[in-house]
Amino acid sequence: MNVDVKASPDHIAMAEPVDIRRIGIVGAGQMGNGIAHVCALAGLTVTIVDIKAEALTKAMATMARNMDRQVNRTVISSDDRDAALARINTSTEYAALGEADLVLEAATEKEEVKRIVYQTMMPHLKASCMVASNTSSISITRLGASTDRPEKFIGMHFMNPVPVMKLVEVIRGIATDEPTFLSVQALARKLGKITAVSEDFPAFIVNRILVPMINEAVYALYEGVGSVSAIDTSMRLGANHPMGPLELADFIGLDTCLSIMQVLYDGLSDSKYRPCPLLVKYVEAGWLGRKTGRGFYDYSQTPPRPTR
Repeated sequence: MNVDVKASPDHIAMAEPVDIRRIGIVGAGQMGNGIAHVCALAGLTVTIVDIKAEALTKAMATMARNMDRQVNRTVISSDDRDAALARINTSTEYAALGEADLVLEAATEKEEVKRIVYQTMMPHLKASCMVASNTSSISITRLGASTDRPEKFIGMHFMNPVPVMKLVEVIRGIATDEPTFLSVQALARKLGKITAVSEDFPAFIVNRILVPMINEAVYALYEGVGSVSAIDTSMRLGANHPMGPLELADFIGLDTCLSIMQVLYDGLSDSKYRPCPLLVKYVEAGWLGRKTGRGFYDYSQTPPRPTR
């Protein structure tokens, strides 16, 4: 009788994490450069790939500026900063990821975009390279199945801003093997993070709870229950939240909030996850929050002024 070795408890007990030393990151945006920042400070060699050269230039400037702040607060030394920045390489070519032990995809939260990234990237990776997605809501099993290595594919969802937030959600797809899971857990510890393991359900743990709350706050605005200021003040002072839900939505990006709500609505088929029509309208208008200068607040003035 044939025995499935991967399913054997003895095999799982003997599984060992892989020592990850070289990290590839796809996507030089806010999440990508934040992940690169913490990886480089942890002593890892980092290569960031983005199709836009200007995004890579901006990412390097952002990381240098954020590390300068850490130096000023004596969180790290100037030598730590200089050494970390020297460990970061950038490229517009996927071939630059050829020596990576793990590639972390931090592309936009659209499944079709991520699939194109994987199709383009996979031929350039060595056979042993693991792949993690920073997706905040999309099925890890489905994403992994679109690659040539579903057993080495896993979810590693960092929180924003990455250098500050301690949590990483770790999500196994149905095919993810034990060495990949153990390796990612060990990597998170090396980065000074704490992990929460989530089952592969739509939006995982944090966003399953957080984004519907934001959506409900948008409904309260849409229905005239309160103004932007009243809603955010109520949650800051009444629930002791550090940031009101509409201000937080602007920080996350309204397009990202809408994408997560659509994943929840489509994946769980429950009307309680229906995206608020006002959230849809803001995204259609291009009012995506801080990154576009306008969302539930207008950021062209200080302090930002509510738009409703």
